[in-house]
Amino acid sequence: MAQSTRVGPDPEKIDPELIATLERHRRELTGYCYRMLGGAFDAEDAVQETLLRAWRSYDRFEGRSSLRTWLYRIAGNVCLDMLGSSRAKRERPMGLGAASAPVVESLAAELPEERWIEPVPDDRVLPGPGDPANTAVARESVRLAFVAALQVLPAKQRAVLVLREVLRWPAQEVAELLETSVASVNSALQRARATLSERALQLDTATATPRTEPSEKESALLERYIDAFERYDMDGLSELLREDAVMNMPPYAMWLQGVEDIRAWMLGVGSGCRGSRCVPVRANGSAAYGQYRPDPAGGWFPWGLAVLENDGERITGITTFRSPERLFPLFGLADHLD
Repeated sequence: MAQSTRVGPDPEKIDPELIATLERHRRELTGYCYRMLGGAFDAEDAVQETLLRAWRSYDRFEGRSSLRTWLYRIAGNVCLDMLGSSRAKRERPMGLGAASAPVVESLAAELPEERWIEPVPDDRVLPGPGDPANTAVARESVRLAFVAALQVLPAKQRAVLVLREVLRWPAQEVAELLETSVASVNSALQRARATLSERALQLDTATATPRTEPSEKESALLERYIDAFERYDMDGLSELLREDAVMNMPPYAMWLQGVEDIRAWMLGVGSGCRGSRCVPVRANGSAAYGQYRPDPAGGWFPWGLAVLENDGERITGITTFRSPERLFPLFGLADHLD
């Protein structure tokens, strides 16, 4: 394919077979870019740019590495370009300060959407059928808390950790990809592990539970939670929460900790959620649902995308992302329930 100075591909020269070959790598590249950037839409943009660059330069691909490795090199450069801008790193409310009181004044602080870790559908970033152990590690590595911790790492350490611990690439291959030495890769990995350890997080690639689907216990926990929430049974819902559970609601900087404060919020400021309907989805390797509030005109309108974190026994975190106009289409959720 000849070199072109066009801004976009020439439709008359598009090779459908090449496009299909590149597209086969979209999901894994999206997972890589999401872990690097912390934003679902940033990841989509990065992958689009990666595939476009690959299409434009395919005639210069000499095959000295695999096509997959070549695409990851391009994706890494795209992510580094995006991270090299002056934008602030993405956060979760829990990383910005102390827990808030369950009062309306706690909603005063609001930050732009680009400051928050965003949820991503499982089917955009997790591998399809394959090695259950690899799938288990992939699920753990897109949990909201883990993705937030990755954003604290310098870009190179972040890339090394994802490539070595999540994708399980050999150190030599990572060194070649990042155009550095094996010693540098090993050093970056050690520093990244130390930082995650300080934040009480790790990715245990040896003992991750080898399952590709949510456990029966997790599914039952979600069903019980949604049932209690839709009935607005705060006694039943409180029983499902771990005592130190947290609740947060980006783009608000507010976050609550503890069953009593969460309960007080839901019975007070958050009581407008009474009568909501919930549509289950999967996000960040976790149970999630689209929440619809009662619409005075009839039916229910989209209100937020909630991700539920759990420890296998209780709900440990409730994160409701208050941008349904952006997130509901991404998750295939309806814009209204009748």
